Amino acid sequence: MGSVTGIFHGGVTVSDMDRALRFYRDGLGLEVEFDKTLDGPYLPVVLALDFEAIRAVYLRVPGGQFIELLEYRGIERLPAASRPCDYGAGHLCLYVEGIDEIHGRLKDMGFRARSDGPVDITSGPNAGARSIYLLDPDGYRVELFQKRPEAWDHVT
Repeated sequence: MGSVTGIFHGGVTVSDMDRALRFYRDGLGLEVEFDKTLDGPYLPVVLALDFEAIRAVYLRVPGGQFIELLEYRGIERLPAASRPCDYGAGHLCLYVEGIDEIHGRLKDMGFRARSDGPVDITSGPNAGARSIYLLDPDGYRVELFQKRPEAWDHVT
């Protein structure tokens, strides 16, 4: 019987890779693992789409996972606008330290969030933590989550 053994990456389709890298690499500080054009003949088959190529950038997230940014070429592309409450909507959640500093840097770079700033979580299992939902250049939500101080003692 098959089973899930881990997570490799979360993918985000972007309209302009260089603009997206300004957010993910320059703003969040994620390291580029590779930046390649993918044009293998299996891709249109597995994705059931007729396109020329994909520019794929893998960004390393501490802990061994990746965020995969994809910019499709040679096919009509449309925005996938939704609100967090709309089914099919997605987001990435990244553990951070220094949530105020990261938010300030991204705000100074012109990126926006759904709230005015990081929000203190005051109830539930994450009470004492802080969170903010930022929007990447295409409006995809990226949650920054700073654990409550004592929670970091239990992270391996």
